[in-house]
Amino acid sequence: MSPLPLADDARIAQAWAVLAGVPDPEVPAISVCELGIVREVIAQRDGALEIAVTPTYSGCPATEVIARSIAEAIDAAGLGPALVTQRRAPAWTTDWISAEGRAKLRAYGIAPPGACGDDAAGARSVTAGGGTPIRLMARGVDCPRCGSGHTERLSAFGSTACKSLYRCLDCREPFEHFKPL
Repeated sequence: MSPLPLADDARIAQAWAVLAGVPDPEVPAISVCELGIVREVIAQRDGALEIAVTPTYSGCPATEVIARSIAEAIDAAGLGPALVTQRRAPAWTTDWISAEGRAKLRAYGIAPPGACGDDAAGARSVTAGGGTPIRLMARGVDCPRCGSGHTERLSAFGSTACKSLYRCLDCREPFEHFKPL
């Protein structure tokens, strides 16, 4: 005898729990949920779960790997089939990274991004067409190892386009900073 199918709400809640364990392929210390790219889980009439994902940027090379990892995790949990769709609007912002995700980035050795929605981090911003502020330069990047704010940027790009390379002038350790977008 087969188990009864889960009600949509329970299935969606279980899907969110499964997605919380799917690591980002470029920064495996955080999940795709902590990164803030999973926007919505919807039960479709045909029985599939649609998982709406907003890529960190349109050219992100990890987008296909993320979609495949999400579909495989949902199927492995017996919640599939899964349909992963991209939702490009509104555009992803590092403000969507959860507090837990920021703490995990720091523990992993990556300085988390500052806030983008305002100048709380001391960054200069300009407004494009009266809309959302665009961050021009990160300021106040603290070392994730020793916590010192006495740091310098070595390169605008780190191991991926979404990170830059910094060095702490106190502990002398290099580290990456997740760029605020």
